[in-house]
Parts: sequence; structure tokens; C-alpha cells
Amino acid sequence: MKIKIPELSLVVMIGASGSGKSTFAGKWFRSTEIVSSDTCRAIISNDENSLDASDDAFDLLHYIVKKRLKRGLLTIVDATNVRPEDRARLVQLARECHVIPVAIVMNMPEQVCVNRNKDRTDRSIPSHAIVNHVRQLKRGLGKLRMQGFRKVFELRSPEDADAVEAIVREPLWNNRKDEHGPFDIIGDVHGCYEELCALLTVLGHTVDAAAHKVSVTNGRKLVFLGDLNDRGPATPAVYKLVMSAVKEGTALCVPGNHDMKLLKYLNGKDVQLVHGLEVTVAQLEQEEDAFKEELKTFLDGLISHYVLDGGKLVVAHAGLKEEMQGRGSSTVRDFCLYGETTGETDEFGLPVRYNWAIKYKGDAMVVYGHTPVPEPQWFNNTIDIDTGCVFGGKLTALRYPEKELLSVPANKTYCQPSRPFLPDTVNLQQEYDELPDIEELLGKQQIRTRLINNITVREGNTAAALELMSRFSLHPKWLIYLPPTMSPSETSQLPQYLEHPAEAFGHYRHNEVQKVICEEKHMGSRAIVIVCKDSTVVKERFGITEDSIGTCYTRTGRAFFNDKTQEQAFLGMIRDVLSTCGFWEEFDTDWVCFDSELMPWNAKAQTLLRQQYAATGAASTNAMREALAALTVTNATEEVSTLLKNYKEREEMCRQFTDAYRQYCWEVKGLEDYKLAPFHILATEGKTYFDKDHRWHMEQIANYCGGEGNPMITTAFRVVDLEDENSVNEATAWWEELTGRGGEGMVVKPLSFIEKGKRGLIQPAIKIRGREYLRIIYGPEYTLPANLERLKKRGLSAKRSLALKEFALGIEALERFVAKDPLRKVHQCVFGLLALESEPVDPRL
Repeated sequence: MKIKIPELSLVVMIGASGSGKSTFAGKWFRSTEIVSSDTCRAIISNDENSLDASDDAFDLLHYIVKKRLKRGLLTIVDATNVRPEDRARLVQLARECHVIPVAIVMNMPEQVCVNRNKDRTDRSIPSHAIVNHVRQLKRGLGKLRMQGFRKVFELRSPEDADAVEAIVREPLWNNRKDEHGPFDIIGDVHGCYEELCALLTVLGHTVDAAAHKVSVTNGRKLVFLGDLNDRGPATPAVYKLVMSAVKEGTALCVPGNHDMKLLKYLNGKDVQLVHGLEVTVAQLEQEEDAFKEELKTFLDGLISHYVLDGGKLVVAHAGLKEEMQGRGSSTVRDFCLYGETTGETDEFGLPVRYNWAIKYKGDAMVVYGHTPVPEPQWFNNTIDIDTGCVFGGKLTALRYPEKELLSVPANKTYCQPSRPFLPDTVNLQQEYDELPDIEELLGKQQIRTRLINNITVREGNTAAALELMSRFSLHPKWLIYLPPTMSPSETSQLPQYLEHPAEAFGHYRHNEVQKVICEEKHMGSRAIVIVCKDSTVVKERFGITEDSIGTCYTRTGRAFFNDKTQEQAFLGMIRDVLSTCGFWEEFDTDWVCFDSELMPWNAKAQTLLRQQYAATGAASTNAMREALAALTVTNATEEVSTLLKNYKEREEMCRQFTDAYRQYCWEVKGLEDYKLAPFHILATEGKTYFDKDHRWHMEQIANYCGGEGNPMITTAFRVVDLEDENSVNEATAWWEELTGRGGEGMVVKPLSFIEKGKRGLIQPAIKIRGREYLRIIYGPEYTLPANLERLKKRGLSAKRSLALKEFALGIEALERFVAKDPLRKVHQCVFGLLALESEPVDPRL
């Protein structure tokens, strides 16, 4: 005998003491799946036989059961459960968690139970107690289904228990996780057959309208969201096509509330012929009885919802909350059909509905219909694609996983809606994304990214990031990406250098990277630039109502320009260049996000220059001058001569320090003095460019640089084959030439934007700074042998780990934004990156 139970269910063992419940459960279920009253009693009191601890023990048992069921785990309750009130609490827990309650009854003969208890050494239960258990069990045995158990399995003897060959865990009917698509999901059709055929054709499928057949192409599968009937002109034709596709295995269909009302009518139930059902009934009168019977069977077999693609996609007519997905209960089915209502009606006589998607935070994308809207709209990883075709709107399909929306207009208005559509201007996502939720940002964070599974952000760091974001950052809706920190190379083995290209090349060669790109490091500040085609795009895509065409911000999310007018004028110059050069058409977008360097350095670092570098340079130069003057007039002894030589060397170092930082500064009189060097096209509408190599980025950006009035400049670069010694030597010589004339240095990156090795993610970039530039960082006298020797012992492990985590978070944030995830999901990554910036790492690295 095989016992078949739903893969997600609450299995309640029922039987007298000594009936073999624990033995049976232990044989067929994992120990972690079994919640035993005896174990709970032992946890509470250190004695599993302590009856005075029973109340607390069962409180604990119910708590554990609920937690497991909420997590979607099969759970077995091992207790006598012979009293109806004990079972009622467990059935209630199953209903609350939307799982199926199953009873396995060990209805053993009374004497078997008594004899087994006599043989037990761990406890002694009086015979009269066992007799009482057996009687209570038999009194309630016939009422188990009435009490809510969907499946009941009764074992009446030890032989019955031994005869069980297996317990089969059957997937729920809504579990289609093994189907990965691709899918074409179609919104409410409502009898609009011509529009359905047109949409299927637009989707690339072949339709035989007369035969009510569709040949689905490209390995895709159709998914219909229900409400195939009512109001429209050709409900029978719609059903024939859909039923045929489902039968052939090329389509799935979930029921809508209109479909289920029709089923009631076909089953002879008393239903009112309103809201379009009267139209369907009239159309069905022209059909043969055989078709009506086939239709009735089809509707009766529809599953409330489907969980697809490994749990990443959920389809249901009216949507579905996270805690209901993949569950089976009447409550779940009702929600799938009708959504969530208040029980009241509005001025149009229609139910007042809660917008369940407002609080949705699930990982699965939910695609639904039911409520007609003028345009499909993403909201908290959900989308309503009922665009009211029967009301004169259009019929819409969502292609998954592409997230591409396709639609065809209605041929006519077949029915006037009882309630007007939401106005086109309503954008729920932007309305509810006004500010980050502080409760989601405080405390320890665990952030899952595509490149690194889990990134931990400590509680202390989140507090620092919260202050930075709330006090200094620009409008949060602009913060769709922050660039990562960049690790320097390992310490150079050459005596006169702290950093040298040889170590970067060696690092990538060790990680089996064959080709790298070397990019000149500009004398500027890292800047993220977002430019939109016009201010309308800013409002529609970013949800910002201010009069602007974009923003420019630092790597910590602060506005780069203090003067808003100046910022917009600068961005306007870039926008005009992109428009003139056809960027918007070439990339099929109306906005772009660049990663770049903005020059000059002093434009953003004025405070740093005045208070640190200039002050240090002036003080050291004056001090050395005075010291040298004093030593020069001193009697020339050997000791003084040595000291004088030493101070002359130090004076030269102070001069070199001043010369080094001055090369990064020039006078800014107007916008024409700013220069922008983009090196990544990070994202445009609907697309990121992390799949393109760095040479592609450089070549594409070069098409839009140079010319009169263009602030954008190119970045010099070289692609290096690490297996070619000449290529490596030429790149090293290039770095020496760059730094020899005062340049900052270069950045070495794998040619691929994202590179993974045997140990995981490889450093996305390593900076190799020049000898003189490092004088600004480490101080005028860092090149003294003793100082250089000490600095060569610097540790890089923390910095490198930080660089990888921030790189993963930055990419995840932008990918979430482009995928139109809720802003809270984007900000989770941006905020996490900001928090990591407060990690205790040597800032000079």
C-alpha cells in the first residue's frame, strides 16, 4: 500500500499511546519534519513525561508548526490527537497557512496498545488512560473530514502499518516550477476573439481562426489569466481555441471569476445573468450540447494559480499574496478569483477592493488581470495586464522572462465599463516609492546578489549610511547605482615603487585571465551621470517632478554641482551632443546612465585642497626654507653638512608634493572648463551593458566625444594579452610614460566586464598609481627608504573583499532598476554599498 500526501501539508498523526505513531512517523519522515509533543514537553521541563508541562509544551508545538508551515515545509505532528479540540487547533493552523491538513490514523486494537505500553521502559501509562484514548478516537473517527481533514488514511492493525510500502509526496497541482518557459501571458480576453487571434499573430504564433487552432512557435507556452468569457462578441470561439491549446500542452489557463460563474450556470446553479453572463449564455445557445459538456469539464479542471520557473513566476487571475503562493485552500482560490475586498460597494455598485500589491514584497513576479487598467504597470514586482479590451482598450500580453509587453487595440467598444479606468497619469509604483522605508534599512542586512550570493552589512555600518543618505545625498530616486571602491595592486617588488603594473598583470594571470584592458586614470573625481532626453522622461521613469533632465553625483550619492542651474546647463550640453549624434535612436532609449570621471579634480575637492593638500604644501615648503636658511649660516661641521643634505632632499620632496597636486587643478571660469570622461555605458531603458566587454564601452563612448562645445572626452586605453611579453612590456612602458609626466596612473581590468574564476568573482579593476601621485596620498616624504619599506607592508585583503562586495551590489542595484523592481529593492543595494563604505579600511588604499 502507498500513502499519497500533498508535498506541502500538515500531517496529523492520530492514535492512542502505544499505537505506533512515533515509530511510523520516524520510519517515513525526516526527524526534522516531525514535531513531537513528547519532545516539546522535554524541552519545556527536561522531562517528556511531565504532564503538568503539557499546556506549555503544546504552545511550543503549535508555534513550531506554524513557523514551519509559513516557510512552506511539510510538517508532521506526533501526538495522540484523539480529542476533537486538539485536532481543531491543528486544522486551524493549516488553514491560516493555506496548507492541506492530512490525517494518518493509527486505529490499532486496544489490546495491542496496552501490551506495547507494558513493554515500554521509558514511561508507564495506566491501562485506563489507553482505553480512554481508544474510545475517544473511535467516537470521532467518522467526523475527521467534517473537521477539515482533506485526506484521511486509517491503519487498523500492525499488519496494515507494515504493509505501507511508501509515502508518496505529490506535487500540488499549482506547482509547475519545473516549467521554465519562455511564456506568453495573456490578459483578460472577455470574448474578444478577433483581438486574441491578432495578438497571437503579433506574438509570432500561427493562428487558424476558422478552426480555432493556434500553433505556438519558438518553444514558448501560452498562459491565459482567465475571464475568457462575457461581454465580448465571441466567447465560444475563445474557449475553443484556449481549450485546444491546453489539450495540446502548448498553453496553461487559470480561472477567472467570470469563468467560474459560467461553470455554476452550466452546473444548473441559480446565478444572475448580469455583468455580461447574459451575452455568453445567448452565444452558447447556438452551440452543441457536446461542446457545453466539454466546456464544463474544462472549467471544472482549472487550477487557481500556477507557480512557474522555479518559483520566480506566479500567474493568477486577480493576483496572489506571497504567503498564499503555491498553497492549496479555498481561501487561496477565492483570492485568485476575486482579489481582496472590503465587503463594501462603491458608487458604481462594484466591490471595493484592497490593492494587495501595495504590501507585496515577494521574490516571485506576479502577473495578473481582473482589474482593467489603461496601461500595464509594474508595481512591487507585480503587473496587471488586463487593459480592458472589451471596454475599447486593448488586449495585452507579457513575454516572460523578457518582460516585453505587446498589445493590439480593440476593434470597438463592446461594453461600457461600470467603473471608469484609472487615469493614465496614475503611477502607483512611484506614488509608493517616495521615500525609503527606514524599518527596512536599519539593523543587520543580508543582501542576495547575482554575483555574490549573500552580502552581510553590519548593524553599525547601516547607521552611518542612514545618516549619510538622509543628510547629504541628493533625491533618493536618482540613486539607482553607486560605483564600487577600487583596490590597488599588490605592493611592488621594485625598491623605488609602491605600486607597479607588474603586480596587477600577475594577479590576473594567476587567476587565468588572458586579456586585460589598461585605461588611463584621469585627474578628476568619480561621477555618475544620468541624462534624460527631456524632463518628461525624468518624471515618467524616475518619478521626479522637478524641472530637470538628469543629475550628476559623486560615488557617495552627493550632488556634484552645488549650483542646480549650472548642473542642468552642463547636462544639457551632454544631452544635446547625444541627440545630435543619434544616441537615443541607436540605443532605443530616452535616458542613459554613465560611469565617468569629471574634471578638474579641484572642482569637487576644494575643501580637501585648501585644508589638507595646500595647507600641507605651504607649511612644509615654508618650514624647509627656514630650516635650510638656518643650517646654511651655521658653522660647516660634518654633522651639519649631513643634516643640510637631508633637508635639501626633504625640501625637494615638498616641492614635488606641491607640483603633484597642482597638476590636478585648473581654474574653472565656466561650463566650458569642465570635462567629462565616461568609461562605462551602464544602462539605458530596459538594458544594462555588463555583458559587453570594456573595449566595446570605450569604442561606443568614443563616437560621442570631441567637437565644438562637447564636454565629453575619450579615455586612452590599451588591450593587453598577458601571454604576449611584448604586449605586457608596451603597456608597462605606457604607464611609465603617463606617470612620468605627472599622470595619476592607470586602471587594469579584465577585458570582460564581469570575470569569474575557480574561486569566484575576480577583481573587476585594479588601480596602479604613479610614484608622484602617491606622494599626495602618503605624504611628501613617503619615498624615503624607511617610509617606503614600512608602507610596503600594507594589507590589501580587507580592501579587496570590500571592492568585490561593492561591485556586486552596484550591478545588482542597476539591474533591479532596469528590471523595474520596486525602488526599495534598488535602495537595498545602494544603501548596503554606502554602509560598506564605513568599514574600517585604510582610506589611502
